[in-house]
Amino acid sequence: MRIGINGFGRIGRAIFRINMRDKIFDVPVINDINPDINNVAYMINYDTTYGSLQDSFTAVDGSIKNKTCDVSVCCKQYIDHVDWNSFGVDYVIDASGIKENLLRANTVLEKNPSVKKVFITHSPDEVDFTMVIGANENNLDVSKHNVISTSICDATAIAPILKLISENFELAGGAITTVHPLLTYQNVLDGEVTSWFDPNMIYSHYPLGRSVFDNIIPKPTTAIAAVFKVLPQTGIPDIASFSYRTPTTIVASADITLFTQNNTELEDVKKVLYDFEQKQSYKIIQNSEQPLVSLDYKMCEYSAVVDHRWLSVTGGKTLKLILWYDNEWGYASRVIDQITYVNKKLGL
Repeated sequence: MRIGINGFGRIGRAIFRINMRDKIFDVPVINDINPDINNVAYMINYDTTYGSLQDSFTAVDGSIKNKTCDVSVCCKQYIDHVDWNSFGVDYVIDASGIKENLLRANTVLEKNPSVKKVFITHSPDEVDFTMVIGANENNLDVSKHNVISTSICDATAIAPILKLISENFELAGGAITTVHPLLTYQNVLDGEVTSWFDPNMIYSHYPLGRSVFDNIIPKPTTAIAAVFKVLPQTGIPDIASFSYRTPTTIVASADITLFTQNNTELEDVKKVLYDFEQKQSYKIIQNSEQPLVSLDYKMCEYSAVVDHRWLSVTGGKTLKLILWYDNEWGYASRVIDQITYVNKKLGL
């Protein structure tokens, strides 16, 4: 496979780094609005969160190169301005997070015969299909789903768990609180905060504009809306949701409370979780009983780790789960899995 990456921010670079290690596909070209190719090389070489590359890149004649890779770098404003076809690209990942690139995804397919699908690394409505591995990949129709959302990190972690629990224990409701690290569009000091997705929009939720360093910021979350895009027919009732944005750089958590219709035994829940881990084809759910904290899960490739120290059933009908997930590395790992899944479905 030959993959083009549009947008070389946190997720684009995570996908690139994981693929450098695992060598799943070729990346002949990336496109980013950053016009300084030396800076593009610098950002992949040195990463405060994930460390420095041993085999570092240098910028040479419009490309970034190291001992094993030679990647052309474009600096086009929009995704459909790149001649992906000339690089023989099979799939394009739009990791820019920009609405305008999403709206131009079909144009990419029209202008570039080699490109079979475009993958969008967030959860907008303007796509053919939204997929989460472990939740709804079997519903993908490769004959008609061409612009595919890879959802968001929260839904990637939560949806497979909700699906598994709802299939084994009839649910009556629940609530989820996500604890999410800071993101690049937030402010170092207090001010208004502009949407990365739509640069013309200033968030009306004013607390999100407060300093990322000094505050735990309560905010609404799109996590449950994203979950229900991929779990529309599972019989899961409405679930309340809420989020905290924290002054940490990586690893998110989800505090899940679910109410069951019938009495539920803790050992039965554990068995369901451990059985799934043993049988799964992808790194979706991992179970842990270790006394760990958030950074211990940095670079964890699983969609979610269930922390069994806090797994409980109270009164027979209140189930509590705590999840950990690397919101960049774990999510990027599933984006790669989605591409390989689609490629296999196409028989390539």
